[in-house]
Amino acid sequence: MPTFSQATLFLAAGTRLDWSLAVYVLVGMGIGFWSVWLVTRSIRREARKNADTLVQVARREAAVAAEEIRQKAAERIRKKRAALAEEFAAREIDTEVRLREIRAHEESLSLLDYQLEQRTERLNRELAAVRQTRDTISALSASVRERLEGVSQMDTEAMKRALREEVILECQDELRALRREIMERSEQELEMQARDKLVTVMQRLAVRQSYDLSATIVQLPSEEMKGRIIGREGRNIKTFEAATGVTLLIDETPQTVLISSFDPMRREVARLALEALVKDGRIHPATIEEFVKTAQTEISSSADLAGEETVTRLNINGLHPEIISLLGKLKYRFAYNQNVLDHLVECALLASMIASELGLDPNIAKRAALLHDIGKAAPAGYEGSHARVGAAFIKRYGETPIVVNAVEAHHEEVKPETIYAGIVILADTISAVRPGARAESVMSYIQRLERLENLANAIKGVQQSFAIQAGREIRVVVAPDAVDDDRAREIARELRQRVEAELDYPSTIKITVIREQRFTETAA
Repeated sequence: MPTFSQATLFLAAGTRLDWSLAVYVLVGMGIGFWSVWLVTRSIRREARKNADTLVQVARREAAVAAEEIRQKAAERIRKKRAALAEEFAAREIDTEVRLREIRAHEESLSLLDYQLEQRTERLNRELAAVRQTRDTISALSASVRERLEGVSQMDTEAMKRALREEVILECQDELRALRREIMERSEQELEMQARDKLVTVMQRLAVRQSYDLSATIVQLPSEEMKGRIIGREGRNIKTFEAATGVTLLIDETPQTVLISSFDPMRREVARLALEALVKDGRIHPATIEEFVKTAQTEISSSADLAGEETVTRLNINGLHPEIISLLGKLKYRFAYNQNVLDHLVECALLASMIASELGLDPNIAKRAALLHDIGKAAPAGYEGSHARVGAAFIKRYGETPIVVNAVEAHHEEVKPETIYAGIVILADTISAVRPGARAESVMSYIQRLERLENLANAIKGVQQSFAIQAGREIRVVVAPDAVDDDRAREIARELRQRVEAELDYPSTIKITVIREQRFTETAA
C-alpha cells in the first residue's frame, strides 16, 4: 500500500500533466484559428478578384452591345433621313413643275389680256374715226347741197375745187387703211431684221450648260485616312466643319469624301484645305485651322487672277485694279445656278457682236456688259439693288457716264439714256433665258439658306454663322468677349423665334450657338 508521500508525488505529477495538456490544446487551437483565418483571407481575395474581373467583362459586353445598338439606330436614322430627303426632293421637283406650268398659264393669259386690250383700243379708235367721218360727210353733204343750189353761178375752177374736196372726203377711209397697212408692214420688216441679227449673234456664240451643283468630291489615298479625318470622338471633323462652314459626308464610298455646301466659295476653301491636310498627313485641330486660313488666302489670290484673265481674254483696257479684283470674286458667285463671271463674259461677247451688227462701238458695249452685274460682289457700305450699287462703284473708279448708265439701267430701274444701255439689257436677257442657263430650284434653295444665315448675323454679338445639313442645322459663332453664357442661351432662343416667325421651312432646324474663348502665348 503506497505511503502518503508517494500519493502526494503522484498527485503533483498529475497536476503538471493537466497544465501541459491545456497549454498544448490552447496552442493547437490558436494555430488552427490562424490557419483558418489565413485560408479564409486568401479565399476572399480570390473571390474579390474574380468579382472585379466579372464586372469588367460585363461592362465591356454592355458597352459593345450599346455601341451595336447605337450604330443600328444611327443607320436606321440615316436611312430614314435619306428617304425623307428623297421624298422632299421629289415633292419639291413636282411643286416646281406645277409652279412653272401655272406661271406659263399666267403669262399666256396676261398676253391674251394684253392683245385683247390692244384690239379693243384699236376698235374703239376706228369706231371713233368712223363716227367722226360720218358726221363730217353728213355736214359736207349738206354744204354741198347748198353749194349745188348756186352751181349755175360757179365757174370751172370753183367746180373743180368742190369736186376735189368731195373725192378726198370719200377716199379718207381708204387712205387711212392704206397708211395703217404700210406702217404694219414696216414694223414687221424691222422685227424680221432684228430677229435675223439676234439669231446671227447667238449662232456665233458657243456657251455651256449650267448644272445643279452643291457638292464637291475629294479623293483619298486610303480608307485609313477617313478615320484620321474624323479624329478621336469626331473632334477633327467638327473642327473642320466649324472652320469652313461646310458639311463633310463620309460614307461607304471607297476612298471618297463629299463636301456639301450651298456656297461655292466655302466648298472651294474646304476642298483646298482638305487636300492639303491629306497630303501633309498631320490632321488635328491646330493644323486644320492653319490650312483653312491658307486656303482662304489662296482663294483670294485665285479670284484676283480670274479677274485679270477675264479682262485679258476680252481685251478690255483701262479698268481700275479694284474693279478687276471685284470681277474675280464673281467667279465664286452663282445666280440661279449660273456662274456670274461666266454670265458677264457671255453678255460682253453678245453685246460686242450686237453693237458690231448695228454699226456701233463694240468696245463700249462689251465694257458695259462685262460690268453690269459687278454690284453682286460689291463690298459693304453701298445700299440699293445690285444695279445701282454696281453703277455707284464703277463711277467711283472713273468709268464713263455711258457705261455707268448702262449698268444702272440694265434692270430698267432707271431710264436708259443711250442705245448701249438697251444693248446691255438685250444681252443680259439672251444670256439668262437661253435653254440650260439657269436652274430656279437651286437658286431658291440657296436664297433660303442665305436668309437663314442673315437672320443669325443680324443678332448683336454674332461673329459668323453657317447653315449646314441642307438648312436643317445652323451653327452660330458668337464673340466670347461680348457675349456670356446666359446671353448665348438667349441668342439661341431669339434665333429660334425669328426662324419660326419669318421663314417657311420643312421639318425642323437645329440651332447651335458656339461660344469659344482661346488664350495663346508664345515663348521666345
